[in-house]
Amino acid sequence: CTIRRVVAITLSQGSSGMGLRLSQKFVFLLFLSGLVTLCFGALFFLPDSVRLKRIFLSKTESQPVTVGSENDVREHLKKGAKDPEHLRGITSAKGETSTKLKALSRKPSVINEAKTDKKNAGGETLEEVMPSRSKTESASKDEKVTSSSNQGANTDTSFDYNKFKKCLLKPPLGIEHGKPSDPQTLQRREKVKEMMKFAWDNYKSFAWGKNELRPLTRNGHIGNMFGGLRGASIVDSLDTLYIMGLMDEYNDAKEWVETSLDLNSNGEASLFEVNIRYVGGLLSAYYLTGDEMFKRKVMVLGEKLLPAFNTPTGIPRGVINLGSGTSWSWGWASAGSSILAEFGTLHLEFVHLSELSNNGIYTEKVMNIRKLLNKIEKPHGLYPNFLSPVSGNWVQHHVSIGGLGDSFYEYLIKSYLMSDKTDEEAKKMYYSALEAIEANLVQKSPGGLTYMAEWRGGILDHKMGHLACFSGGMVVIGADDGAPEKRQHYLDLAAEITHTCHESYTTKLGPEAFRFDGGAEATATRLSDRYYILRPEVIESYMYMWRLTHDPKYREWGWEAVEALEQHCRVEAGFSGIRDVYAQTVSHDNMQQSFFLSETLKYLYLLFSDDDLLPLEDWVFNTEAHPLPVVRKSCLQGEGGTHDKTTSK
Repeated sequence: CTIRRVVAITLSQGSSGMGLRLSQKFVFLLFLSGLVTLCFGALFFLPDSVRLKRIFLSKTESQPVTVGSENDVREHLKKGAKDPEHLRGITSAKGETSTKLKALSRKPSVINEAKTDKKNAGGETLEEVMPSRSKTESASKDEKVTSSSNQGANTDTSFDYNKFKKCLLKPPLGIEHGKPSDPQTLQRREKVKEMMKFAWDNYKSFAWGKNELRPLTRNGHIGNMFGGLRGASIVDSLDTLYIMGLMDEYNDAKEWVETSLDLNSNGEASLFEVNIRYVGGLLSAYYLTGDEMFKRKVMVLGEKLLPAFNTPTGIPRGVINLGSGTSWSWGWASAGSSILAEFGTLHLEFVHLSELSNNGIYTEKVMNIRKLLNKIEKPHGLYPNFLSPVSGNWVQHHVSIGGLGDSFYEYLIKSYLMSDKTDEEAKKMYYSALEAIEANLVQKSPGGLTYMAEWRGGILDHKMGHLACFSGGMVVIGADDGAPEKRQHYLDLAAEITHTCHESYTTKLGPEAFRFDGGAEATATRLSDRYYILRPEVIESYMYMWRLTHDPKYREWGWEAVEALEQHCRVEAGFSGIRDVYAQTVSHDNMQQSFFLSETLKYLYLLFSDDDLLPLEDWVFNTEAHPLPVVRKSCLQGEGGTHDKTTSK
């Protein structure tokens, strides 16, 4: 209104012949432009972002959209739409988020737990005392919808589970479930199995249906990474229980998924964490067992992740509301950027979602990510950790093989292996990246330890994170497929990195990060880096190094870790991380992470098993250690399998 009055006065003065001098006109124009700038600028400081949406977004864009069932999407796709309109959610670059978690550090917050879990006088959460009837009903409703939409699953999709089994080179569980002939190794494997049962039984007793167990206080932890989804430890444990032969426990887990896993949640979830834990866990459970219930569940969940890709570049944002489809970037991410290890750790699972659904949209989404990454310039051949989903440009030149970057590189070589070595683009990207990593990041300490430093705009930070210790395993599984003359070099590099990570385990458990400057050799010099949260990465590399070299030291190092876990992390009601690996008196963090069940114990069990238990010729592990099968398209699309039918009984 004020703007209108000023314009009216100016016009009336001009029309009445009372012209203004040039200086007066300049003052009026200056005042007018300042007022306009002030009015429009104020819009961007309004606390309610919905007002901005009303002004700048169309009506169809501003309405939250609930993702439909699998049948809805299938029907829409039959009508010729590649990217279903009802899957499109509003993307937003909003910086605020209720969590300050860095998804890739995967260090769930226990400090803020008291703020989110309201307790009664007995220390139990209200949800534990009064289970939500609506959640149970919602899960049942979800299952009814997916059941009806999949009554003709084999006619709707081309995936044939029986043909898939025939395409495996070896039976998934081996001839005798990978039972080792050596008595000592068998005894050690049985000990790992006992640890899994102990961890599971306590989770079931004190945290059933919650995401993770808090063993000291004997209650459940929900957290804020999964968007209202529950039972992370259950879904993460399905394949571990199954391959260990803990069938009563597996059946309990399966029943909970079937009756109580409610996918109709309406919360803010980490795209990365939901994908690797829930999607990965359900996929592996289906491929190992053939139970169609797991496939129905994972297809519904997969559809709910698609709106995160609705950005100008197709690079997904890190956080998504699973109910509305709205997505945004992490508040801590620089300039609203997406994280390399988040959008780069979707390929394995999304390829399998396309395989099971006969819907190419999932593969298209992740291949579009590759297309953009191949197009943009990479500093010194390196991939920085932060990328704008709006412009498609790097935001910071921070490169790490640990947190924020790690699993992107892992998924390049594993995509090649999972494609039955037909994905030449993934192969080229991986070996080019590895060459740049060796040229810029791989260092040798004064004491002779090989490590991977971090790169910050050309300046090296001589630190290596526990998360980066997966790289020994990554390098060794790719040793055979690079240039033939570099095979031994890759084997040596993998062994050196794994040795360095073992050296960081001075107390047989290692810190979150360790340094190689100021006289330090694989030692955490900062108090904030000394914690251990039951991480698997070092043990993961032990397992791969054993499988591909059969050097007995890797089994010995693994057993050292078992004894340390028993001594320092086992408590009366489960396993807990510790706050300082160097402290004489152990202080526990009161958290049994779901990845302890999914990864740490699974890798230990495989380390002490024969190689025919989940053979690497047939299976690739996602970054949460969920086994996914090699896709042999020529076999799946042809008649029969690639080997004698008796081998996959």
